Amino acid sequence: MTIGIWVLGDQLWQQQSALASCKQDKKRYPVILIESSQYVQQRPYHGQKLVLVWSAMRHFAEELKSDGWDVTYQISEDFVTPLQAWIQEYRITQLRVMTPSDRPFEQFINNLDLNCNVSLIPNNHFLWSKQEFHDWAKSRKRLLLEDFYRQGRKRFNILMDGDKPIGGKWNFDKQNRKPPKKNLATPTALWFEPDRITISVIERIEELKLNIYGKIEPFRWGVTRQQAKQVLGHFLTQCFSNFGTYQDAMVTGEDTLWHSLISPYLNLGLLQPMEVIKAAEQAYHSKELALNNVEGFIRQVLGWREYMYGIYHHTEADYGDGNWFNHHHPLPQFYWDGAKTEMNCLRQILTQVERTGYAHHIQRLMVLSNFALIAGVSPQEIESWFHAAFIDAYDWVMQTNVIGMGQFADGGKLASKPYAASANYINKMSDYCGNCTFDRTSRHSPNACPFNFFYWDFLDRHREKLKSLGRMNLVLANLKKISPEELAQIKSLAENWWTKENC
Repeated sequence: MTIGIWVLGDQLWQQQSALASCKQDKKRYPVILIESSQYVQQRPYHGQKLVLVWSAMRHFAEELKSDGWDVTYQISEDFVTPLQAWIQEYRITQLRVMTPSDRPFEQFINNLDLNCNVSLIPNNHFLWSKQEFHDWAKSRKRLLLEDFYRQGRKRFNILMDGDKPIGGKWNFDKQNRKPPKKNLATPTALWFEPDRITISVIERIEELKLNIYGKIEPFRWGVTRQQAKQVLGHFLTQCFSNFGTYQDAMVTGEDTLWHSLISPYLNLGLLQPMEVIKAAEQAYHSKELALNNVEGFIRQVLGWREYMYGIYHHTEADYGDGNWFNHHHPLPQFYWDGAKTEMNCLRQILTQVERTGYAHHIQRLMVLSNFALIAGVSPQEIESWFHAAFIDAYDWVMQTNVIGMGQFADGGKLASKPYAASANYINKMSDYCGNCTFDRTSRHSPNACPFNFFYWDFLDRHREKLKSLGRMNLVLANLKKISPEELAQIKSLAENWWTKENC
C-alpha cells in the first residue's frame, strides 16, 4: 500500500493529523498541496485573503521540503486534475486528508471519484473534538457558552487554583467594556513586507482577473509560522496589558487598537490554540498583568473559538438556512463599497475592511451585523458577505457567528437574545457619531440615525416573538412608552429607507 497525503490550505501545521500519521518515515509518503483558481471563484473573496492562503501554502510547502518530505505543489484550475495525475504518478492506493473544518469541503472530498481509497483523519486543530463536544452538549437543555468555557478551564487546567478559578471569578467581562478615552496611546501593529513568494502570488491573482473584493495591496499580513509567532509575541508584550479593558472600543483611524490579530493564523494552522493559551497564561504569571485582560483573551480562544466550532458540527447541516425573523431584504450595496453610505460608523469600518480584510469583533457584531439584523437583511446574504470579506473567514466561523450570534436566525440555539442596538451603543463605545451627518439622538426626525429608527422598528415588528425571550422584557417595556404616532413615523422611516436608489 502506498500512502499519499493531501494538505489543505487551512491545515498548515507539521503536526496536523494526516502528516503526523506518517511522520515516522517522511520520504516514503508523498505530499501534495493544490492551489485551485476555480475554487476561489465561489464568491468574491477579499484579495488579501487569497494572497494570505496561497502564500502561506507555498511557504509551508517549502518548510515541508526542508524537513524531508517529498512535496508536490500544483497550481491548477481545479483540485481533481492534479490529484489524479499525482495519484497515478506515485501509484497511491490510500489518500490521507485531515478532516476539513468546513462541512462543504468535507462533502466535496467524500464525493471525489479517485483511483484510490480516501481516508479522512480526525481533525486536531481544535482542543475539543466533534465527539467530545457532542458528549458535553447532548444532555443539556441550553448550550451556554459560559458553561462550556468553565468546563474548558477545568478540563485543561487554565487559570485555575485547584478546582477554583484564579481571582475567585470565572468571568471578568464587566471590566472589559470601557469606552475609548481621548488621546489613547495605542500600540503599533506588527506587519510584514511581502517576500518574493508573496509577490508572485499577488501577481498570479492579478493575472487571473478574479472578481475579488477589497484592495489587494498593501499586503502586510504574516504568511509563515515564524511570522505568526512574532505577531503573538508582539501582542503579549505590547498590547496585552490593555487588551481586555478596551476590547470593545472603536476609534476612528485605529484599525487594530490592542487586538491580537492572530485569528487568521489560528484558522490556517500557523498557530495552535493551546500554545496561544499557554503563552497568555505564562505572560499573566510572569508579568503580573491585570486578570481581566488575560481572562478576556483566553475566553475568546478557549471559550468562543472552540464553542463556535463545536456548535457548527453539533447542529444540523441546514443550520445556515435559519431565518427566525423571516428577514428577506437584500444586502445594501454599500457593504461592497463603504464610500456609498453616509453613516459614519459603517463607512469607517467598511472602508477599513476593504483596505485590510479585518475588523475587530465589536465592529463586526455591533455595527456590521447589528445593522443588517435590525434593517431586516436576509441572514444568508449578510453571512455570505462576511465569508467573502474577512481574511479569517471560513464556513465554520461564519455560520455560527453570523447566522447564530449576529442575526439570531437560529431562534436562540446559540445566543439567549438578539445582539441588536441603537446609535446609543455605538456612540458610547466609539467616536464615530461625532462626525456623522445623522442625528444620533433622534429616532423619528427626517435626519434621525438609521440605527435608531431601524432598532425600534425591529423591536416593534417582532414584538410577539421577542416576548418569548426573557432577556428582552426590559427593552420591550421601553417600547411600550413610545406613542403609536411616533411608532408610525419610525416605521415610515424604516420602510422609506429601502426605497432609496443606493439601497
